[in-house]
Amino acid sequence: MDAHQEEASAVHVEALRGWVLAILVLGLAGTVIELILLGHYEQPLQLVPVVLILASAPALAWHVMHRDSASLYALMTIMALFVRAGFVGFLAHFYGSAEFQLDLDRSISTWDLLLKVMRAKAPPLLAPGMMMQLGLLGLAYVFSDAHYRPCATRVLRFLRLKETR
Repeated sequence: MDAHQEEASAVHVEALRGWVLAILVLGLAGTVIELILLGHYEQPLQLVPVVLILASAPALAWHVMHRDSASLYALMTIMALFVRAGFVGFLAHFYGSAEFQLDLDRSISTWDLLLKVMRAKAPPLLAPGMMMQLGLLGLAYVFSDAHYRPCATRVLRFLRLKETR
């Protein structure tokens, strides 16, 4: 690849990074508005996604203004917490729904309980997946930065998602 192609490629990567960042910000705004409108703050555990989203706002602003490695690291840390919160939220929704179903019918079989929990509208079992998606999108943004590309490449190789040459 010659210098002109490398420069054009870098410009394309930066344009894509800008789109990823814009989609991340829209997703964060939409999710926090939805959580607030749904009253997702009645119990302390329900505040976790709201607090994480609110914590991501200054980290994103810091990164947009300074574009340094410290702001990228802060963003990476918060986005990793998003992914973890998504898993914890999935478990919380699962157990909350299972408790409700068991309160209604203590004699329910395990299989029927699992089916009812998976089909429950409240709490929606897969809703915490949005936190995972936002976290993974944020991590994709972070690792697409030139400072982190060698690290991202090592991670992908470790996960066997990228060819070793």
